Amino acid sequence: MQSSPTGPWARPPRQAADRPAAPPKHPRSSGRPLWSVVFFVLLIGGVGVRAFKDVSRPEAWAYWKDLYFAPSLTSSLNPSVDVTGAGHGRPTLVISGKIGPAAASWFRERLDEAHLAAGDTVLMSSPGGSLDQAIIMGEIIRSRGLATAVGHVDASGEAKPSYCASACVFVYAGGKPRFGVAGSMLGVHRFVTSGGGDDPVAETQRTAGMILSYVTKMGVSPAIVEAMSQTSEVRWLGPREATAMNLITDPVRTP
Repeated sequence: MQSSPTGPWARPPRQAADRPAAPPKHPRSSGRPLWSVVFFVLLIGGVGVRAFKDVSRPEAWAYWKDLYFAPSLTSSLNPSVDVTGAGHGRPTLVISGKIGPAAASWFRERLDEAHLAAGDTVLMSSPGGSLDQAIIMGEIIRSRGLATAVGHVDASGEAKPSYCASACVFVYAGGKPRFGVAGSMLGVHRFVTSGGGDDPVAETQRTAGMILSYVTKMGVSPAIVEAMSQTSEVRWLGPREATAMNLITDPVRTP
């Protein structure tokens, strides 16, 4: 204690102790951006590997090739083709070639580009191909109210006879009406499954059921299924037989 010059004794003021300077604060680093990058890389890598595996499968590559690089079908739009022989032409999409693994998607795109209206015609010529794709193509034709006929168009723009066999018949069946062209041929045969499943009998039955359901929906007589089942070779249906099966709904005429 010491004497204060202004009053009683008082404890001398305590000198503030020198405190060490606080260390500079550094921003706290976060591991989230790094983990986000790692997660993104792993995600993209996983998707890329799966995509590569998908594309590397033969059936996947065949699909993309048929859709974008080398379509198995070709098409042309003719503004007026008289397939009935009545002297009145309608816009017609002419398609030919084998029905490949991406034919339905390709066909839908061609129809969108052609802007066909209900009642216009799809004129076809094909040896067949994929059954599944053909049925989808037939469904597309029916949904748009298009007519079908078998033939091709010559340099003068006139419809000429051709053939439609195997799976092509199911594309043709989608039309309403289905015109007959004199000299054109429709061919059917028994379908053999090639999926390599564990139960080929069940797969064959499934295919037969799918075909029967489809032709019934399209208004074709089930007799066509019986005609198909009788031979593994193409059986050419005569105009009268095809008409009796209601496969041809408009009698055969010479265009």
